[in-house]
Amino acid sequence: MADKNIGGQAVLEGVMLREAKSGRVAIANRLQNGKIHITQKTVAPASNKYKFLKWPLVRGVVSFVESLFVGMKTIMDSAELVGMDDEEYKPSKFEKFISEKLKIKLDDVVIGMGVLLGLGLALLLFTFLPTFLTGFLKPLIPSKIVLSLIEGVIKIAIFIGYVLLAARQKDVKRVFMYHGAEHKTINCYEADCELTVENVRNHTRIHPRCGTSFMFYVMFVSIVLFAFIPWKYVSLRVLYKVLLLPVVAGISYEIIRFSGKSKSKIVRALSVPGMLLQKITTAEPDDDQIEIGIASLKTLLGEHVEGTDDEDEMEEIEPVEEIQEDGAEDVQE
Repeated sequence: MADKNIGGQAVLEGVMLREAKSGRVAIANRLQNGKIHITQKTVAPASNKYKFLKWPLVRGVVSFVESLFVGMKTIMDSAELVGMDDEEYKPSKFEKFISEKLKIKLDDVVIGMGVLLGLGLALLLFTFLPTFLTGFLKPLIPSKIVLSLIEGVIKIAIFIGYVLLAARQKDVKRVFMYHGAEHKTINCYEADCELTVENVRNHTRIHPRCGTSFMFYVMFVSIVLFAFIPWKYVSLRVLYKVLLLPVVAGISYEIIRFSGKSKSKIVRALSVPGMLLQKITTAEPDDDQIEIGIASLKTLLGEHVEGTDDEDEMEEIEPVEEIQEDGAEDVQE
């Protein structure tokens, strides 16, 4: 197997790949004229400056937060690049106020607000709503363990329903296809096969380190951990759940790191639900999308890609946008 640890995510009409140890990032986008546009960036891991960020459990939380920021920025840049951002976004007065007072770049404020809104929606759908709905069963079910299991089932159902609904959107469907191209390309590389369209096409679109599998582990760990939180007051239970989310993310991250390396049949069995979820969050890519995945990976490996519109840009990114600590397993989106 190839010794480099590579992960990434699908973006609008493209694929972003990153190499954890070097901090290098390569993004390939399909432009409207059919050409491939390449962007390269270097991300200096935040844990290089603050060593405690490499500690187990802590590194998972840091990786998750940083991935949200860099993912949001990459998606916004891709939208502008491929012409899907037709109307120029005008920052609100509040965003301008935050930028001026905190001396933060306006673009970073916009990205931060987008991340906060996304987290707020996730908390509403996957933390508050399942607890609220399960609360109606309290008079009928005295066992907090059973209530927690029902809450977990509702949470998983909401998540799957949300993804299925999103997959009906044309643009999201294409992102899922690029997600499949990303996985196929990495699987081909990790199998030490030559990076050709034919070879990549023959590999699976499922990958053990995918962010979808991470989300499953988050839901599984939360069901176990939240079973110990009392149900007396629903509002207080929601508060405890929010406070424990960093712990859930940290544990889930360690599990997915371990499962990516382990050959144990038990561990592989536990990975099956996350793999099945990837059947929803990925789709079979066409050859043009596979070509994008290959272009991104070859660029990351330092190879020249013919027929690309290459910016040859090596941009240093501030720590808040970094993706992964040095030497850690990179979790894909």
